[in-house]
Amino acid sequence: MAKKRDEAPLRDLLRLPVGEPVDLTAHDAGGTPGGPGDKAAGLAATTRTGKDLAGLQERLWAAATAGDRRRVLLVLQGMDTSGKGGTVKHVIGLLNPAGCRIHAFKSPTPEERRHDFLWRVVKALPRPGEIGIFDRSHYEDVLIAKVRSLAPYDEIESRYDRINGFETSLTDDGVTIIKCFLHISYEEQRRRLLKRLDKPHKRWKFAPGDLDERALWPAYQRAYETALTRCATPAAPWYLVPADHKWYRNWAVSSLLLEHLRELDPQYPAADFDVDEYRALLAQGAARPRSRPGG
Repeated sequence: MAKKRDEAPLRDLLRLPVGEPVDLTAHDAGGTPGGPGDKAAGLAATTRTGKDLAGLQERLWAAATAGDRRRVLLVLQGMDTSGKGGTVKHVIGLLNPAGCRIHAFKSPTPEERRHDFLWRVVKALPRPGEIGIFDRSHYEDVLIAKVRSLAPYDEIESRYDRINGFETSLTDDGVTIIKCFLHISYEEQRRRLLKRLDKPHKRWKFAPGDLDERALWPAYQRAYETALTRCATPAAPWYLVPADHKWYRNWAVSSLLLEHLRELDPQYPAADFDVDEYRALLAQGAARPRSRPGG
C-alpha cells in the first residue's frame, strides 16, 4: 500500500538551504522524499500530473500573446547516467513540444569558445510563454572545467558570482528558474553503465571515456558541492532530486515544475473584440465578420 505523500510542498522538501555548505554524502540518492510511495504509485501520479501541466503550459503560452513576458527555465544537472536526457523525455511527454525550448549543452564549439562562457546560454534561453529545458547548462563551466582544469583557477572562481548575477537578471526579467541536481549514487551509476554494455540497443550511449570520468567521481562530487553551495540564491535555489529510482526522479521533476507553474498562475488573455457580436454573426451564417476597427 502506497504511503500518503507529505503535506509540505515538494520544493520545500528538496530545496537546498541558501548560504549553507552542501555535503552530498548527507543526502540519500536512493531516497523518495515526499514521493507517492512505490513505483506503481509514482508512475500513476506522474501521469495524473500531465493534465495539469499541459493546461498551465497552454495558459502560459496564451498569456504571452497578450504581452506577459514570464517563462520558465528548467535546469538539469547531474553525473553521467543520472537521467538528464530521460527526464527531458518524460517531462516533454507531458507537455506540448511546440511551447518548449530544449537545449542539450555539449562541449563548446570553436565558435562558442571565442565568446564568453554565457554567450551560448543566452542564445538558448526560452522566449516569453515558453518552458525551456537545459540538459546540462552554464554550470558545466564550473564543473568539468574545474575538474579538468579547462580554464585558469581565477577565471573559474569568478564564474560563480557571474552565474549568480546572470540568474538574478533572468528572474528580474520574468524567468522562473528551477535548478535540479539529479543525485545518483556511485553504485547505481555502475549498474547503469553495465546495462549500457549488456544491452545492444543501449551500447551507443557508452563511451570508453565514461570510465575516465567515473574515476574522477570524488573530484566531481566536490565540484558539485561547491556549485550547489555558492550558486544557491533565494531567487534561484537548487533542488536536490534523488535519482537512483527513475520513477521518483521523473515524478519529482514534473511535480516541481507543476508547483512553480501553479504559483505563476498564468491566465488566458481577455478577448479584445466583442464576443457577442461575432457569435451573432456566426449564428447568422455570416461568411466573414465585418472588418475590425484598424484592421
